[in-house]
Amino acid sequence: MSISHVLSRTAAAAALVLALPALAAVLKTDPAKSSVSAVFKQMNVPVEAKFKKFTAQIDYDAAKPEAAKAAIDIDVPSFDLGDAEYNKEVQKKEWFNGAQFPKASFVSTALKPAAGGKLDVVGKLTIKGKTADVAFPLSVKKEGTTQVFEGALPIKRLAFNIGEGEWKDTSMVADEVVIKFRVVAAQ
Repeated sequence: MSISHVLSRTAAAAALVLALPALAAVLKTDPAKSSVSAVFKQMNVPVEAKFKKFTAQIDYDAAKPEAAKAAIDIDVPSFDLGDAEYNKEVQKKEWFNGAQFPKASFVSTALKPAAGGKLDVVGKLTIKGKTADVAFPLSVKKEGTTQVFEGALPIKRLAFNIGEGEWKDTSMVADEVVIKFRVVAAQ
């Protein structure tokens, strides 16, 4: 074995050892304990509907929260209003247009420590092909061996063309929507 081969293997091993602490911060999401929902008012009555399928990728180290990264992909056709007919209706072009835009996503661009153990999160939210810069507070707490990330992101549905045509009228379905989430993850 040549000296250059030994040095190359040693350098590769050293790079792997140095990368391990960074890799150790990537958390595994527990889908059974996690949830994403949308809360809105229909005819001034609050309605909460869940997205049954989503994936979350969180790279978080409590000692370095500003280095954290998060990405969430939501399966739009999994939106469940509790009624098969309503679920079919909201997948139409006027609402989510789930056939053309089956995924909604959020990708963080910055996380900063805030008061009360919270983080201020900034990122890009994409729904129905429209991307907007968003910001919201995020609470992070440890429960046993898991980290729990909870937050609420208020949006305007019309900014993402959710409710086109006659559904732009906000007297039936309010423009204000709150995306609520709870992500439970562990090392």
